[in-house]
Amino acid sequence: MEELLDRISSEIYQNSYVIVDDFVDSGFRKALLKEQTELLEKGIFRNAAVGKGDQKQVRTEIRSDEVLWMDSDNLSPLQASYWERIDQIRQVLNQRCFLGLRSFEGHFARYPIGSFYKRHLDQFHAVPHRVVTVILYLNDSWSNEDEGALRMYFPQEDGTEHVQDVLPLGGRLVVFLSGEIPHEVLPTKKERISITGWLRNID
Repeated sequence: MEELLDRISSEIYQNSYVIVDDFVDSGFRKALLKEQTELLEKGIFRNAAVGKGDQKQVRTEIRSDEVLWMDSDNLSPLQASYWERIDQIRQVLNQRCFLGLRSFEGHFARYPIGSFYKRHLDQFHAVPHRVVTVILYLNDSWSNEDEGALRMYFPQEDGTEHVQDVLPLGGRLVVFLSGEIPHEVLPTKKERISITGWLRNID
C-alpha cells in the first residue's frame, strides 16, 4: 500500500490526477456492489441535485444520476473500511502535497441507462471546500461499447484542450484536484455504479 500511496501523491503533485486500477480486490468490490444494490432495492436513492443551499435543485438536463449520501456516523463495516483507505490517501497527500485535507464526504452513485452528467468542476464558489475528488467504480464488467466514460479536460498552453476518457472499470480509482480538472460523465448504455467523494479542507 505504501508504494501505491507514493504513486498517488506523486502523480497528483505532477499531473493533478491519477488513475489506479484494482485499487480494491475483487471480493471487496463485489461486497460493496452487493451492499449498494441492496440499498437501491430499498428505494432510498434520490435524484442528484446541482447547486447548494437555496440554489439546490434537480436539473435532469445537467445530470441524471441517483445518489445516496453516506453518513459518517453510521457507516457499515464495508463503508468504514473503504473510508479508512481513503483516509490513508488524505494523509499522504497532506504530507507530500501540503493540501490541508481534513475530512471526507461521499455518496453511492448510480447512473441508469441513458444518464449523464454535463461538464462541470467539483469545486466552485458555492462549494469551495472540496479539494480532491475520489471515485471508485464498482461495476462487474465494462467495455468500450457500454460507453459512460468519465471525460476529463486538460487545458493546453496553445489554448486548446486535451481530452481523456476513462472507462468505469470495476475496482478502478480516479483521483484528481477538484478545482482544476473540468469533467463530465458521458451517456451510459449500461447501469453505472460508483462511490464518489471529496477530500475537504474543513471538518
